[in-house]
Amino acid sequence: MSNPLAAEVHLITGGAGFIGVNLAAALLERGCNLVILDNFSRGSRANLGALADDPRVGVAQVDCSDAGAIEAGLTGFASLGTVTEIWHLAANSDIPAGIADPRIDLTDTFLTTFAVLQVMAARGIETLNFASTGAVYGDLGDVELRETSAPLEPISNYGAMKLASEVQIRAAVEAFLGRANIFRFPNVVGVPATHGVIYDFVGKLLADPSRLEVLGDGTQRKPYFHCDTLVEAMLFIRDRSALAYGVYNIGPSDAGVTVKWIAETVADVFGGEPEIVYGRENRGWVGDVPKFRYNTDKLRQLGWTAEIGSQASVRKAIEQIVALRRS
Repeated sequence: MSNPLAAEVHLITGGAGFIGVNLAAALLERGCNLVILDNFSRGSRANLGALADDPRVGVAQVDCSDAGAIEAGLTGFASLGTVTEIWHLAANSDIPAGIADPRIDLTDTFLTTFAVLQVMAARGIETLNFASTGAVYGDLGDVELRETSAPLEPISNYGAMKLASEVQIRAAVEAFLGRANIFRFPNVVGVPATHGVIYDFVGKLLADPSRLEVLGDGTQRKPYFHCDTLVEAMLFIRDRSALAYGVYNIGPSDAGVTVKWIAETVADVFGGEPEIVYGRENRGWVGDVPKFRYNTDKLRQLGWTAEIGSQASVRKAIEQIVALRRS
């Protein structure tokens, strides 16, 4: 069977972040040339390792909220070929920072999407794969979240700007895009980690092995997914979905794990017996959704089912992050 991605050139915005790095490796294995544009606020060229030196890859530090800067970045790597598809991962991933200053999410999460769409319209690029999030649903408690769940009422600026991006993309499909895949991520873990609960816990224990302070009371329960499996699902949807505008929850089918379980598992893998100190509220910060659960029937009906659940994803990521940060 012929490779559906062979000889194509793909742009990954935010491609130096930990999901982008893993996606880039998978696309290279499929025969793509890649242009990776990132502002390096979270990701870094070092995250890409040997990928950055591959002659099939072009990497540049670019403000992806500026369509002109994206155009200049693409022009600089014109020798790789004409970009036919975009994976838009660039966004602010620091939810508390976006609460403190809403301009961060406006710029890094929404305006990056707006700029990418401007470039796609100008260049006639017809396929967009967009990294969205479960944060678009808001806080619906124990309700199992489906792609058709409504109303969508995000409680963080991050979620609000991701939802704004989704509807802007939907309008673009009506006007000029040929196809858009919307991936609603759960909590994603793995390496090279740049942020997140596991990364934070390991950093705290490296600073003080005797004490681990937890934001919130530890009862927060969410689905977690390893980035390796996430990339597998994204590529499956890209290959198999026939929808012009397809929205898919990606994640495990389980009810997730609690922050308390994560803290205890980090302490166990790290070693020693730190005192784990919890907060009093069931939210870790303003904009934190303390509990959610995905329904992934739509993805399963497409033909893909996760072979790894939240517990296995988190434990794998903990072992990787502890080893990486101790090295």
